[in-house]
Amino acid sequence: MTGKPRLSFWQILNMNIGFFGIQFSFGLQQSSMSPIYSYLGADEASLPYLWLAGPMTGLIVQPIIGAMSDRTVTRWGRRSPYFLIGAIFCSLGLFFMPYSSTLWMAASLLWILDAANNVTMEPYRAFVSDKLDKNQHSIGFLTQSAMTGLGQTLAYLTPSILVFLGMNKDAVNSNHIPHIIIAAFMIGAVVSISSILWTLKTTPEIPLTSEELSAINAKPKGAGETLMEIWHAMKDMPSTMKQLALVKFFQWYGMFCYWQYINLSLARSIFNTSDQTSSAFHDAGLLTGQLGAFYNFVAFLAAFTMMPFARRFGPKLTHAVCLSCAGVGMLFIPSIQNHALLFVPMLGLGMAWASIMGNPYIMLAGSIPPERTGVYMGIFNMFIVIPMIIQIFTLPLYYRSLLDGNPENVIRLAGGLLILAGISVLYVKLKPAQGVGGGH
Repeated sequence: MTGKPRLSFWQILNMNIGFFGIQFSFGLQQSSMSPIYSYLGADEASLPYLWLAGPMTGLIVQPIIGAMSDRTVTRWGRRSPYFLIGAIFCSLGLFFMPYSSTLWMAASLLWILDAANNVTMEPYRAFVSDKLDKNQHSIGFLTQSAMTGLGQTLAYLTPSILVFLGMNKDAVNSNHIPHIIIAAFMIGAVVSISSILWTLKTTPEIPLTSEELSAINAKPKGAGETLMEIWHAMKDMPSTMKQLALVKFFQWYGMFCYWQYINLSLARSIFNTSDQTSSAFHDAGLLTGQLGAFYNFVAFLAAFTMMPFARRFGPKLTHAVCLSCAGVGMLFIPSIQNHALLFVPMLGLGMAWASIMGNPYIMLAGSIPPERTGVYMGIFNMFIVIPMIIQIFTLPLYYRSLLDGNPENVIRLAGGLLILAGISVLYVKLKPAQGVGGGH
């Protein structure tokens, strides 16, 4: 598409309100799934296996949905139908999740929830490229990053807010799941669908030109052709995208370690407990949520303040610095005994989270052909989920032997991996004509 109208900041914000809802859902998963699994009797070492739903559905769903959305022609647009369908199923998954009575039920619902989120997520990435001219890609993707920070901030903080409003943190249902967690998921179900409806109402897609319609209609239809399109796109993958794969391996293996084990790590290092039925374990869950809310709020602020840095120094150097700050902070988390001091490493983690959700997409957007935006955004997501799948099947193998069965050591491992990600991004070569500030 050429000659796209320049959008105001408020128009770009409206366009990304739906992303806020998607990330509220992800925030609930990141903060609450490991505790829910623990309440239902999960073993620490096998905990990663129960997180398989997210990366597997991402691996399968996003490239297919990406290719399909590039070829979709409806009266509502190319991307919008996927937003709505995904949001409906996401809300249903959030509603039923806290009523899980067994591990298999919770894990199964997570598959549904993650599949729905992925149906919505990838077309949303392509939506930014569809609507915005290249010189607005930076503000578009970093606004998505800000919505990630804000959505996950509120998701992490919701249980603590409910306690502040008078709910009993120790009140649980028959499956030991706290009532504050149940209420948080109910709120998430409402937020998920309503935010997507806001974006659909305020931000129509740009109508396709007759040339674009002809090109789409000329493409062969069917599942086989969609899979062939994915295969050909992978064969033609730009070099920038290939080089980003190593960066994303380190950063996502590390982040998955952090999300799975931070609650268990804090329960030991701060509250000296591993008993999931104890009040101290509930306190660890609330502290995890407060720290998560803080780093996501930092990410929300950093996403905006990062824009001039990304323009001046380039997204590559900006990303390297942010990842390294987070990695150093994670290395220190298990050694910190003071609640207040725990918020210091969260500053680095917040900067990294803002950067993770924005800068790699800025680097990518300048290197892919517009007609393949959807499929390449979907393939790029494979660089997120494949490291997660590798983490799921490798960490349990050395959790007890190399990490001494101690969740605090998993957090230290995560810190080292983020530092490696920060180093490896420096070796990525960008195209000279990059929309946000050159080929650093």
